[in-house]
Amino acid sequence: IDLIGDGWIELVRHLNKPWIACNRSPDEGGNWCGGEEKRIEQLLKAVELRADIIDIELEMKNLAEMVSLIKERAKCLLSLHEFKKTPPLNKMREIIQREIDAGADICKLVTTAQRLEDNQAVLQLIADFPQTRVVTMAMGPLGLASRLLCPLVGGDFTYASIEQGKESAPGQLTVRELRKLYDRVQE
Repeated sequence: IDLIGDGWIELVRHLNKPWIACNRSPDEGGNWCGGEEKRIEQLLKAVELRADIIDIELEMKNLAEMVSLIKERAKCLLSLHEFKKTPPLNKMREIIQREIDAGADICKLVTTAQRLEDNQAVLQLIADFPQTRVVTMAMGPLGLASRLLCPLVGGDFTYASIEQGKESAPGQLTVRELRKLYDRVQE
């Protein structure tokens, strides 16, 4: 919502595929600048418009109320983004557990890779929570492997931009690039 702007409602009315609604504030890496009350209002509008998944922040105020409202008609994805580093594995496990305890249908943790080993750490969370829908990856150039491997090792899905220059996070591939890589993996 924050990346598309005013035309998002008209756009989603024409979608015939599952869609995820997200409306991030600048503090969470997004572009929303309309105030918190309006941001929440737009997320609830996405519920009304039958978004399949609503992505909200684990640190959101009134989290329990928001999770309850979302789960009336959509899946609730609780997310946390770490923009500076990849925390230790035990800290990341605690974050996923907090998301589960808060009522997430899908748990998402996105970190920033500072070394290649960070890919293995974030992907380990998928194995650590086998009964939970988990999406986890590392941002930045060193996190590319986790973006590619997340759904291949049991993660729910990964993210890609529609076209170059429209990425929602550092290191995000385009749909075309991701498909090309997956085609190579299947060969």
